[in-house]
Amino acid sequence: MSFPKLLATLAVAVLTTTAAFAEDDAKVIRFGFPGVGADNRPYSHSTAIAYARTRETLEKDFAKDGIKIEWTFFRGAGPALNEAVAAGQLDFFLLGDLPAIVGRANGLHHKFLFATGRNDPIYLAVAPGSDIKTVEDVKGHKVALFKGTNLQNATDRILDRHGLSEKDVKFINLDANSAVAALTSGNVDAVFGGQEYLALAQKGVVTIPYTTKGDDPTLGRNSSFLVTEAFAKENPKLTQKVVTSLIATTAFVTKDENRAEVFDAWTASGFPTSTFEANFEGVRLSQILNPLIDDYVVGRYTEQAAAAKGYGLLKGDPQIATWFDRSYLDTALKELKLEHFWSQRGADGEPVEIGTNDATTGTNG
Repeated sequence: MSFPKLLATLAVAVLTTTAAFAEDDAKVIRFGFPGVGADNRPYSHSTAIAYARTRETLEKDFAKDGIKIEWTFFRGAGPALNEAVAAGQLDFFLLGDLPAIVGRANGLHHKFLFATGRNDPIYLAVAPGSDIKTVEDVKGHKVALFKGTNLQNATDRILDRHGLSEKDVKFINLDANSAVAALTSGNVDAVFGGQEYLALAQKGVVTIPYTTKGDDPTLGRNSSFLVTEAFAKENPKLTQKVVTSLIATTAFVTKDENRAEVFDAWTASGFPTSTFEANFEGVRLSQILNPLIDDYVVGRYTEQAAAAKGYGLLKGDPQIATWFDRSYLDTALKELKLEHFWSQRGADGEPVEIGTNDATTGTNG
Protein backbone atom coordinates (compact mmCIF):
# COMPACT_ATOMS: atom_id res chain seq x y z
CA MET A 1 0.00 0.00 0.00
CA SER A 2 1.42 3.41 -0.96
CA PHE A 3 1.67 6.21 1.60
CA PRO A 4 -1.14 8.24 -0.07
CA LYS A 5 -3.37 5.15 0.21
CA LEU A 6 -2.40 4.74 3.86
CA LEU A 7 -3.35 8.37 4.44
CA ALA A 8 -6.66 7.75 2.71
CA THR A 9 -7.26 4.79 5.02
CA LEU A 10 -6.38 7.01 7.97
CA ALA A 11 -8.85 9.66 6.82
CA VAL A 12 -11.64 7.08 6.76
CA ALA A 13 -10.58 5.64 10.10
CA VAL A 14 -10.73 8.96 11.93
CA LEU A 15 -13.86 10.25 10.20
CA THR A 16 -15.99 9.09 13.11
CA THR A 17 -13.85 11.00 15.60
CA THR A 18 -13.46 14.36 13.87
CA ALA A 19 -17.09 15.26 14.53
CA ALA A 20 -16.40 14.98 18.24
CA PHE A 21 -13.39 17.31 18.23
CA ALA A 22 -15.57 20.10 19.59
CA GLU A 23 -15.07 18.61 23.05
CA ASP A 24 -11.29 18.74 22.60
CA ASP A 25 -10.06 22.26 23.23
CA ALA A 26 -6.47 22.08 21.98
CA LYS A 27 -5.62 24.32 19.03
CA VAL A 28 -1.90 23.61 19.22
CA ILE A 29 -0.31 20.20 19.82
CA ARG A 30 3.25 20.34 21.14
CA PHE A 31 5.69 17.53 20.30
CA GLY A 32 9.12 16.97 21.80
CA PHE A 33 12.12 15.02 20.54
CA PRO A 34 15.16 14.12 22.68
CA GLY A 35 18.05 15.23 20.52
CA VAL A 36 18.99 17.22 17.46
CA GLY A 37 20.45 16.43 14.08
CA ALA A 38 23.92 17.29 12.85
CA ASP A 39 24.81 20.95 13.40
CA ASN A 40 21.81 21.30 15.75
CA ARG A 41 19.26 20.74 12.99
CA PRO A 42 15.65 20.41 14.28
CA TYR A 43 15.28 17.01 12.62
CA SER A 44 16.19 13.48 13.55
CA HIS A 45 16.28 10.01 12.04
CA SER A 46 15.70 6.30 12.56
CA THR A 47 12.14 6.47 13.91
CA ALA A 48 8.73 6.85 12.31
CA ILE A 49 8.32 10.03 14.39
CA ALA A 50 11.37 11.53 12.66
CA TYR A 51 9.85 10.64 9.28
CA ALA A 52 6.54 12.24 10.28
CA ARG A 53 8.39 15.41 11.26
CA THR A 54 10.30 15.65 7.98
CA ARG A 55 7.35 14.87 5.70
CA GLU A 56 4.91 16.86 7.88
CA THR A 57 2.36 14.07 8.01
CA LEU A 58 0.83 15.29 11.27
CA GLU A 59 0.63 18.85 9.98
CA LYS A 60 -1.29 17.62 6.94
CA ASP A 61 -3.64 15.44 8.99
CA PHE A 62 -4.57 18.24 11.40
CA ALA A 63 -4.61 21.19 8.99
CA LYS A 64 -8.32 20.82 8.17
CA ASP A 65 -9.12 20.98 11.89
CA GLY A 66 -7.24 24.27 12.28
CA ILE A 67 -4.81 22.69 14.71
CA LYS A 68 -1.16 23.72 14.66
CA ILE A 69 1.68 21.24 15.21
CA GLU A 70 4.75 22.48 17.08
CA TRP A 71 8.06 20.60 17.36
CA THR A 72 10.85 21.15 19.88
CA PHE A 73 14.16 19.29 19.59
CA PHE A 74 16.31 19.15 22.72
CA ARG A 75 20.08 19.09 22.46
CA GLY A 76 20.09 18.01 26.10
CA ALA A 77 18.17 14.89 25.01
CA GLY A 78 16.02 13.03 27.55
CA PRO A 79 16.98 14.96 30.70
CA ALA A 80 16.22 18.32 29.03
CA LEU A 81 12.98 16.99 27.57
CA ASN A 82 11.90 15.76 31.01
CA GLU A 83 12.38 19.29 32.34
CA ALA A 84 10.10 20.62 29.60
CA VAL A 85 7.45 18.03 30.48
CA ALA A 86 7.68 19.00 34.14
CA ALA A 87 7.16 22.63 33.13
CA GLY A 88 4.03 21.72 31.16
CA GLN A 89 5.58 22.68 27.82
CA LEU A 90 4.88 19.46 25.87
CA ASP A 91 1.91 17.22 25.08
CA PHE A 92 3.48 14.31 23.18
CA PHE A 93 7.10 13.23 23.09
CA LEU A 94 9.49 10.46 22.16
CA LEU A 95 11.83 9.29 24.92
CA GLY A 96 14.45 6.63 25.44
CA ASP A 97 13.77 4.03 28.10
CA LEU A 98 15.92 5.38 30.94
CA PRO A 99 14.82 9.06 30.88
CA ALA A 100 11.18 8.01 30.48
CA ILE A 101 11.47 5.71 33.49
CA VAL A 102 13.31 8.35 35.55
CA GLY A 103 10.71 10.98 34.68
CA ARG A 104 7.84 8.73 35.70
CA ALA A 105 9.55 7.73 38.94
CA ASN A 106 10.12 11.41 39.73
CA GLY A 107 6.44 12.26 39.42
CA LEU A 108 5.86 13.09 35.75
CA HIS A 109 2.41 11.89 34.73
CA HIS A 110 2.34 10.40 31.27
CA LYS A 111 1.06 7.38 29.35
CA PHE A 112 3.18 4.96 27.31
CA LEU A 113 1.33 4.85 23.96
CA PHE A 114 3.52 2.69 21.71
CA ALA A 115 7.11 1.66 21.13
CA THR A 116 9.16 3.75 18.69
CA GLY A 117 12.40 1.75 18.70
CA ARG A 118 13.63 -1.56 20.05
CA ASN A 119 17.11 -3.03 20.21
CA ASP A 120 18.58 -0.02 18.41
CA PRO A 121 22.31 -0.79 18.00
CA ILE A 122 25.00 0.79 20.18
CA TYR A 123 28.53 1.34 18.89
CA LEU A 124 31.87 1.67 20.66
CA ALA A 125 33.92 4.21 18.70
CA VAL A 126 37.64 4.90 19.12
CA ALA A 127 40.31 6.85 17.27
CA PRO A 128 42.18 5.03 14.48
CA GLY A 129 45.21 3.22 15.90
CA SER A 130 43.71 3.06 19.40
CA ASP A 131 44.80 0.20 21.67
CA ILE A 132 41.10 -0.35 22.50
CA LYS A 133 40.15 -3.42 20.46
CA THR A 134 37.43 -4.91 22.69
CA VAL A 135 34.94 -3.76 25.30
CA GLU A 136 37.28 -5.13 28.00
CA ASP A 137 39.97 -2.72 26.80
CA VAL A 138 38.05 0.39 27.90
CA LYS A 139 39.01 -0.38 31.52
CA GLY A 140 40.85 2.58 32.99
CA HIS A 141 40.23 4.78 29.93
CA LYS A 142 38.36 8.06 29.55
CA VAL A 143 35.09 7.25 27.82
CA ALA A 144 32.37 9.70 26.75
CA LEU A 145 28.79 8.75 27.61
CA PHE A 146 25.62 10.86 27.55
CA LYS A 147 24.33 10.04 31.03
CA GLY A 148 20.64 10.16 31.81
CA THR A 149 19.80 8.94 28.30
CA ASN A 150 18.90 5.45 27.15
CA LEU A 151 22.58 4.93 26.41
CA GLN A 152 23.51 4.80 30.09
CA ASN A 153 21.73 1.67 31.27
CA ALA A 154 22.42 -0.07 27.96
CA THR A 155 26.13 0.71 28.26
CA ASP A 156 26.17 -0.56 31.83
CA ARG A 157 24.71 -3.84 30.62
CA ILE A 158 27.35 -4.09 27.89
CA LEU A 159 30.09 -3.54 30.45
CA ASP A 160 28.57 -6.13 32.76
CA ARG A 161 28.53 -8.72 29.96
CA HIS A 162 32.25 -8.12 29.58
CA GLY A 163 33.15 -8.29 33.25
CA LEU A 164 33.24 -4.54 33.90
CA SER A 165 31.19 -1.86 35.65
CA GLU A 166 31.05 1.93 35.61
CA LYS A 167 33.67 1.96 38.37
CA ASP A 168 36.20 0.44 35.96
CA VAL A 169 35.83 3.28 33.44
CA LYS A 170 36.51 7.01 33.66
CA PHE A 171 33.21 8.16 32.22
CA ILE A 172 32.86 11.76 31.06
CA ASN A 173 29.30 13.02 30.60
CA LEU A 174 29.02 14.59 27.14
CA ASP A 175 26.12 15.01 24.72
CA ALA A 176 26.40 13.38 21.30
CA ASN A 177 27.83 16.37 19.44
CA SER A 178 30.34 17.18 22.19
CA ALA A 179 31.41 13.53 22.41
CA VAL A 180 32.30 13.47 18.71
CA ALA A 181 34.50 16.55 19.15
CA ALA A 182 36.12 15.13 22.29
CA LEU A 183 36.94 11.82 20.60
CA THR A 184 38.36 13.33 17.43
CA SER A 185 40.46 15.82 19.45
CA GLY A 186 41.82 13.13 21.76
CA ASN A 187 40.17 14.45 24.92
CA VAL A 188 38.51 11.07 25.44
CA ASP A 189 39.72 7.63 24.39
CA ALA A 190 36.40 6.13 23.37
CA VAL A 191 32.68 6.77 23.25
CA PHE A 192 29.56 4.64 23.42
CA GLY A 193 26.93 6.01 21.06
CA GLY A 194 24.60 5.48 18.15
CA GLN A 195 24.87 5.33 14.40
CA GLU A 196 26.22 8.88 14.15
CA TYR A 197 29.65 7.27 14.53
CA LEU A 198 29.15 5.16 11.41
CA ALA A 199 29.44 8.25 9.22
CA LEU A 200 32.75 9.07 10.91
CA ALA A 201 33.94 5.49 10.50
CA GLN A 202 33.14 5.63 6.79
CA LYS A 203 35.41 8.69 6.57
CA GLY A 204 38.18 6.99 8.53
CA VAL A 205 37.87 9.44 11.42
CA VAL A 206 37.03 6.68 13.94
CA THR A 207 36.94 2.90 14.05
CA ILE A 208 34.22 0.70 15.54
CA PRO A 209 35.69 -2.22 17.53
CA TYR A 210 32.32 -3.35 18.94
CA THR A 211 28.58 -3.06 18.32
CA THR A 212 25.52 -4.66 19.91
CA LYS A 213 24.19 -5.29 16.41
CA GLY A 214 23.94 -9.03 15.94
CA ASP A 215 24.63 -9.59 19.64
CA ASP A 216 22.09 -10.41 22.34
CA PRO A 217 18.76 -8.78 21.24
CA THR A 218 18.20 -7.47 24.76
CA LEU A 219 21.36 -5.29 24.74
CA GLY A 220 20.26 -2.46 22.43
CA ARG A 221 18.42 0.73 23.25
CA ASN A 222 14.65 1.18 23.36
CA SER A 223 12.39 4.19 23.00
CA SER A 224 8.72 5.06 23.32
CA PHE A 225 6.06 7.59 22.39
CA LEU A 226 4.28 9.19 25.34
CA VAL A 227 1.46 11.63 26.07
CA THR A 228 0.88 13.63 29.23
CA GLU A 229 -2.05 12.36 31.24
CA ALA A 230 -3.46 15.90 31.31
CA PHE A 231 -3.55 16.22 27.52
CA ALA A 232 -5.03 12.76 27.05
CA LYS A 233 -7.76 13.46 29.60
CA GLU A 234 -8.65 16.84 28.16
CA ASN A 235 -8.32 15.82 24.50
CA PRO A 236 -9.18 12.12 24.10
CA LYS A 237 -10.20 12.33 20.43
CA LEU A 238 -7.13 14.31 19.44
CA THR A 239 -4.93 11.87 21.33
CA GLN A 240 -6.43 9.01 19.37
CA LYS A 241 -6.02 10.81 16.07
CA VAL A 242 -2.34 11.52 16.79
CA VAL A 243 -1.72 7.85 17.56
CA THR A 244 -3.68 6.65 14.53
CA SER A 245 -1.79 9.05 12.27
CA LEU A 246 1.60 7.96 13.58
CA ILE A 247 0.77 4.25 13.41
CA ALA A 248 -0.22 4.75 9.76
CA THR A 249 3.13 6.46 9.22
CA THR A 250 4.93 3.64 11.03
CA ALA A 251 3.28 1.10 8.74
CA PHE A 252 4.53 3.00 5.71
CA VAL A 253 8.03 3.41 7.12
CA THR A 254 8.41 -0.27 7.97
CA LYS A 255 7.39 -1.63 4.57
CA ASP A 256 10.50 -2.93 2.82
CA GLU A 257 9.71 -1.24 -0.51
CA ASN A 258 9.72 2.21 1.15
CA ARG A 259 13.22 1.90 2.60
CA ALA A 260 14.89 4.28 0.13
CA GLU A 261 12.24 6.96 0.63
CA VAL A 262 12.50 6.67 4.40
CA PHE A 263 16.29 6.94 4.37
CA ASP A 264 16.02 9.98 2.10
CA ALA A 265 13.66 11.68 4.55
CA TRP A 266 16.01 10.98 7.43
CA THR A 267 18.85 12.81 5.66
CA ALA A 268 17.15 16.03 6.81
CA SER A 269 18.95 15.29 10.10
CA GLY A 270 22.25 15.99 8.37
CA PHE A 271 23.42 12.38 8.19
CA PRO A 272 23.92 10.71 4.80
CA THR A 273 21.91 7.80 3.49
CA SER A 274 25.01 5.61 3.81
CA THR A 275 24.78 5.92 7.60
CA PHE A 276 21.31 4.41 7.67
CA GLU A 277 22.23 1.78 5.12
CA ALA A 278 25.09 0.66 7.36
CA ASN A 279 23.10 0.80 10.60
CA PHE A 280 20.17 -1.19 9.22
CA GLU A 281 22.14 -3.51 6.95
CA GLY A 282 20.65 -6.98 7.18
CA VAL A 283 17.84 -5.72 9.40
CA ARG A 284 14.25 -4.98 8.44
CA LEU A 285 12.94 -1.66 9.70
CA SER A 286 9.90 -3.53 10.97
CA GLN A 287 12.16 -5.27 13.49
CA ILE A 288 13.51 -2.05 15.01
CA LEU A 289 10.46 0.22 14.60
CA ASN A 290 7.82 -2.29 15.68
CA PRO A 291 5.31 -0.22 17.74
CA LEU A 292 3.66 -3.07 19.64
CA ILE A 293 3.66 -3.15 23.42
CA ASP A 294 4.51 -6.84 23.64
CA ASP A 295 6.40 -8.99 26.13
CA TYR A 296 9.71 -7.79 24.70
CA VAL A 297 8.92 -4.13 25.38
CA VAL A 298 7.44 -4.81 28.83
CA GLY A 299 10.43 -6.97 29.68
CA ARG A 300 12.98 -4.37 28.61
CA TYR A 301 11.34 -1.53 30.53
CA THR A 302 10.87 -3.66 33.63
CA GLU A 303 14.52 -4.67 33.41
CA GLN A 304 15.71 -1.10 32.84
CA ALA A 305 13.66 0.17 35.77
CA ALA A 306 15.25 -2.41 38.07
CA ALA A 307 18.71 -1.47 36.80
CA ALA A 308 18.07 2.26 37.23
CA LYS A 309 16.90 1.64 40.78
CA GLY A 310 20.01 -0.40 41.46
CA TYR A 311 22.20 2.47 40.25
CA GLY A 312 20.36 4.92 42.52
CA LEU A 313 18.89 6.88 39.60
CA LEU A 314 15.26 6.73 40.76
CA LYS A 315 13.66 8.72 43.55
CA GLY A 316 10.40 6.78 43.44
CA ASP A 317 8.71 3.76 41.90
CA PRO A 318 8.02 4.12 38.14
CA GLN A 319 5.18 1.56 38.43
CA ILE A 320 5.96 -0.02 35.08
CA ALA A 321 3.01 -2.43 35.15
CA THR A 322 0.42 0.39 35.15
CA TRP A 323 2.27 2.68 32.74
CA PHE A 324 1.28 1.11 29.43
CA ASP A 325 -2.00 2.28 27.90
CA ARG A 326 -2.67 -0.02 24.94
CA SER A 327 -6.15 1.37 24.21
CA TYR A 328 -5.04 4.02 21.69
CA LEU A 329 -2.68 1.64 19.88
CA ASP A 330 -5.30 -1.13 19.79
CA THR A 331 -7.88 1.25 18.33
CA ALA A 332 -5.44 2.48 15.68
CA LEU A 333 -4.43 -1.05 14.69
CA LYS A 334 -8.07 -2.07 14.35
CA GLU A 335 -9.16 1.02 12.40
CA LEU A 336 -6.19 0.75 10.03
CA LYS A 337 -6.55 -3.04 9.72
CA LEU A 338 -2.98 -3.55 10.99
CA GLU A 339 -3.68 -6.02 13.80
CA HIS A 340 -1.26 -8.56 12.28
CA PHE A 341 1.12 -6.19 10.53
CA TRP A 342 3.96 -6.52 13.06
CA SER A 343 5.09 -9.64 14.89
CA GLN A 344 4.79 -10.02 18.63
CA ARG A 345 8.13 -10.66 20.37
CA GLY A 346 8.78 -12.56 23.56
CA ALA A 347 10.86 -11.19 26.41
CA ASP A 348 13.90 -12.86 24.85
CA GLY A 349 13.40 -11.04 21.55
CA GLU A 350 12.22 -14.09 19.64
CA PRO A 351 9.00 -13.97 17.54
CA VAL A 352 5.81 -15.26 19.13
CA GLU A 353 3.28 -16.92 16.87
CA ILE A 354 0.02 -15.05 17.44
CA GLY A 355 -2.63 -14.87 14.75
CA THR A 356 -1.85 -14.89 11.05
CA ASN A 357 0.85 -12.59 9.73
CA ASP A 358 1.09 -11.37 6.17
CA ALA A 359 4.76 -11.53 5.27
CA THR A 360 4.26 -9.12 2.36
CA THR A 361 3.22 -6.20 4.53
CA GLY A 362 6.12 -5.64 6.90
CA THR A 363 5.44 -8.35 9.45
CA ASN A 364 7.94 -10.40 11.47
CA GLY A 365 9.21 -7.12 12.92
